[in-house]
Formats: sequence, C-alpha cells, structure tokens
Amino acid sequence: MVAGVALVAAVTIGGAASAATTVNWADLTSTDNSTYANGTITVGSDTVGVSINGTGFATAQVNGAGTNYWTQGTPAPYTGGSVANAPGTTDIVEFNQGGTKTITFSKAVTDPYLALVSWNGNTFTTSDPFTVISEGCGYWGCGTFANVTSTGFTGNGELHGIVQFTGTFTSISFTDTTENWHGLTVGIAGIAGSVPEPATWAMMIAGFGLVGATMRRRAKRPLAAA
Repeated sequence: MVAGVALVAAVTIGGAASAATTVNWADLTSTDNSTYANGTITVGSDTVGVSINGTGFATAQVNGAGTNYWTQGTPAPYTGGSVANAPGTTDIVEFNQGGTKTITFSKAVTDPYLALVSWNGNTFTTSDPFTVISEGCGYWGCGTFANVTSTGFTGNGELHGIVQFTGTFTSISFTDTTENWHGLTVGIAGIAGSVPEPATWAMMIAGFGLVGATMRRRAKRPLAAA
C-alpha cells in the first residue's frame, strides 16, 4: 500500500512538474490613480476580490485600457519559466514613489504570483518568502534579478519577470523604492481549500490506474522456485 501511494505521488508530481502552470491574473476594474486599485481574479467558477493599496501610485490602468506593457521578447520574462501565460489584459498598477504596498484578497489564496514591469534599479523587500520564476526582455528592455534573497531583490537593468510567494495568503505587503515608474499585477493559481481542477483530477486518476496495472502485473508473476 505504501509503495502504491508513493507511486501515485510520483506520477502526480512528475506530471505537474512537466506542465507549466496557468495563472489567473487580476482583472482590475477601479482606481483613484493615487492610493488603490481594485478588481477580481476568476478561478474556475470562483471569484476572488483583490485590492492593491499604498502610497506612491503613478497611475493604474484598469478595464483593459491603455498600453499593453506585458509584451515579451527573448528570453520571455513571463512565460520563460514555469508559468504558461502572461497577463492577458493591459491592467497594471504603476508606482513612482517608494513605500509600503499591500495586496489584499477577499478569500485565502495559494501561492500567488507578481508579474513585474520595469523594476529598473528598484529594491523590493517583503517579510513573506518568495521564489524568482522568470526574467527576460519586456516592453522597456532587458534586465535581471540581482541581490536576491528569500525576501528581497534589486532590479538590474529593465527588469521584467515573475516572482511567486509560497503558502496561503489573505494579504501580501512589500516595500519598494522611488524611481521614474515600475509596475505590477497579481495572479493566483488556486484558492485555498478549493476542489482540484478537472485536469488535476485526471492526472490523479491516471496515477491510480498506473498503480492498479502495476499491481496486477506483479500478481501474475510466477514465484521463483525455492
């Protein structure tokens, strides 16, 4: 039984590792262009409210208006790692003054992502551990993550990319520094405690089928002579 469970886990994890994650990016719908931008994130049939708050807004693009800053060059800053899709609208929050920013979700979410535009020379600091997912050449040029720790980084050049926080969150806070402007949006892959998506169920069922077939083959093997 233990071997069977281990095999299911191996099949499920192996399948998940080989496929890029589709991220559900925020649809921003309202802003005062000064201290907040609000919107929603849709995950299957569920909707999560999201609010980005803080001082130092330069502006925010909402409802699909404005310039699309999520274009990609080579290497691709948003789909060059384990994420399958760049933000699908022009929605973005742009900051030009440093300070504390907080992203709040209306319900607990798992492993949220931040997609970044033009964090040129900017310093990002947070108390929540994150992982760099990808970096590359975006709308304003090319850049990389520098001085990376589990809770901070500095943008080297025209940094465009994605970071992912690990865990369950109802809010994320970070500080940035003052510069011309740098932008972001937020996305999630899932809601805490939600039912797995059909693709996940299919992967698990395939894993159980493989276990059953393996056990049947083992049962048919003749015993070695004593």
